[in-house]
Amino acid sequence: MKHNNSHLLAGYWSRLRKGRAVPDQSDIDPRAIKPLLSYVFILDCENPARPLYRLAGTALCERFGFELKGTSFLGHWEAQSGLALAALLGEALEARQPLCLSSIAATIDNGMVELEAILAPVSFNNDAPTRFFGIVQLLGDPSPLVGRSIVYQRLVDAQLVEEDELLPVHDQNLTPHAEAPYLRLVAAVPPC
Repeated sequence: MKHNNSHLLAGYWSRLRKGRAVPDQSDIDPRAIKPLLSYVFILDCENPARPLYRLAGTALCERFGFELKGTSFLGHWEAQSGLALAALLGEALEARQPLCLSSIAATIDNGMVELEAILAPVSFNNDAPTRFFGIVQLLGDPSPLVGRSIVYQRLVDAQLVEEDELLPVHDQNLTPHAEAPYLRLVAAVPPC
């Protein structure tokens, strides 16, 4: 993992497990990962050959030029990468380990950037893991994406992240907020 946010997300995922093989999706507290939210996504991977975005952060959607929710994760990958990714997603779910992907992404006019994605398996309602909680980060110069969207992606490298590679993260902004009260708007009162 090259990007600091990749380490932050993987460390947060590891802390959420609390002795379990994987955390449940309901354990994810958006307030705890607020600095990362615009690049975070949830991937439904019940069928690893047809993974779908359940949700995706605004900055991630802007990078691809459209709302990703409900679309195929493999839709913007070249064919050979897509086949490899389907197998890798299944392997990560079975191993119950995060997956680190390195890729080259291109715009319509062949501007290229390097991306790193972390996909950490999560369960849904405490069943076996069928989803991924992930983040996509840009490595290097962002200028090829200024005013352009990613239209194509090619897998360069992939590896399962071993437990000893998960660095302890002591970022105050990425800790569970168990003690924090939940606020709810009950009624809006018009000004007097």
